[in-house]
Amino acid sequence: MRLLLTGGAGYVGGFTARHLAALGHELHVIDDLSAGHREAAPPGSLTVCGIHERERIAALIRDHQIEAVLHFAAFTSVADSVRRPEAYWRNNVAGTLALLEAMRDGGADRIVFSSTAAVFGETSEMPLVETAPLAPASPYATTKLAVERMLADFARGQGLRFVALRYFNAAGGSADGVHGEHHEPETHLVPIVLQTLLGLRDRLTVYGHDFATPDGTCIRDYVHVADLASAHALALDWTARAASGAGEAINLGTGTGHSVLEVIRATERVTGRSVRFEVGERRPGDTARLVASRERAQRVLGWAPRASLDEILASAWEWHRRNPRGYTRE
Repeated sequence: MRLLLTGGAGYVGGFTARHLAALGHELHVIDDLSAGHREAAPPGSLTVCGIHERERIAALIRDHQIEAVLHFAAFTSVADSVRRPEAYWRNNVAGTLALLEAMRDGGADRIVFSSTAAVFGETSEMPLVETAPLAPASPYATTKLAVERMLADFARGQGLRFVALRYFNAAGGSADGVHGEHHEPETHLVPIVLQTLLGLRDRLTVYGHDFATPDGTCIRDYVHVADLASAHALALDWTARAASGAGEAINLGTGTGHSVLEVIRATERVTGRSVRFEVGERRPGDTARLVASRERAQRVLGWAPRASLDEILASAWEWHRRNPRGYTRE
């Protein structure tokens, strides 16, 4: 297929782009490089462009006869969204609206959207099924849910076909150690733990020790980024089979949760090194436990994750060990 990927020079977007290229799809990546890295996109695929550039994107869709869009571009920090909600609504929601209008103008009616497990609220129901209560606890999560609802409106009114993939915690690197996770600033647990091992940080701060979990720290469901990439390919296939106006929201996780302290201990086991950490206060917007049910992903997409937590951590360690400053070469 002829595909457009927004944010395809980012972490999950870049992994998905390379996976789709390996499957033989024709890719056109747009990214404004505010958070992405040229090296993360497949060679020759990148156009530097923001998702607000409606007319430019519509022309790209028409000129290349794009059949479907995979939408990764977004601001993604929970803590930053609490400080700057206006930036998240402007970028994540208004930017997606501009993209959907560009798709309509250019003649593309299929989209796979990068959503988040953070759309769920605090609940004792675990693992989380897609019909669990939606009560996002941060502006970031609220904007993602707003986009999901926008997609449903466009599906009902204009025949859009969509899949919203609710990621749990993406982590890991490529098998060859060439690609991995690089954010500035870094806010995700696995790379921060590994940066601490490499001496790039003095110590790790564990945010919160009084959550309602066995060891008091947050529990999350960690899924290998390569497994997420394969799910996007399957979601794309689903949109090709779906009727006009059809849409799905689907969780992507392993079904197994690990606390922050468990991740630290697993990292020590995988690397053979000790992690220096201290305990701090909770961060605004953090929830105690997020673990996915993957039943719908299996049933609708035929998807199941392959990598264990140790395999995720080993691949991430190989990337960070080889590239301690990520894609920054100096």
